[in-house]
Amino acid sequence: MLASTDGWTTCAQGHRHWGRAGAAGLLLHRDGAEGPEVLLQHRAWWSHHGGTWGTPGGALHHGESVDDGALREVREELGLTAADLVLGVRSVDDHGGWSYTTVLARPARPIEPDDLQLDGESTGVAWVPVAGLDGVDLHPGLAASLARLRPLLEDARR
Repeated sequence: MLASTDGWTTCAQGHRHWGRAGAAGLLLHRDGAEGPEVLLQHRAWWSHHGGTWGTPGGALHHGESVDDGALREVREELGLTAADLVLGVRSVDDHGGWSYTTVLARPARPIEPDDLQLDGESTGVAWVPVAGLDGVDLHPGLAASLARLRPLLEDARR
C-alpha cells in the first residue's frame, strides 16, 4: 500500500496546499444539449474552500501516478471506477515544489448525479455547462485553471 501524504505544505509561491506530494483530480466532461458539460462536486462546508464547486481530487500518495491518484479520488468521492471512465489529457498547475494535475476524462457509460455514491467530502454533484462556469462559485484552484482547461475541453470534443 502507498503511504498517505495527507497534510499541508507550502509551495515556492508561499501558498498553502493540501497534499505533501502534490495532488490530482479528475475533470469529467461530456457533450450536453447546450455544448460541453463538466461534472462538478459541491464541496462540504468543513472542507478546504467548502461551499465551492470543484473536481473530485486530493492528495497523491508517495509513488502514486497522477492517473492512479485521480482515479482513487473519484472512486472514494463519487463511487466511479476506472471502467466508468476514459482518461484523456492532463493539465498541470505547477506552483514550484507543489502541483495539482487535472486529468480530463469522458464517461465510458451514461453517468448521472443521482447514480453516484457521494462520501462526506461533497454535498452534491451536477453536470455544469462549460459556457456557464463563470456564473458558478468555483473552487479557487479550478477557477484559476479555467483559461488552461477550456481549450483542452474544446480539443477533446474533436
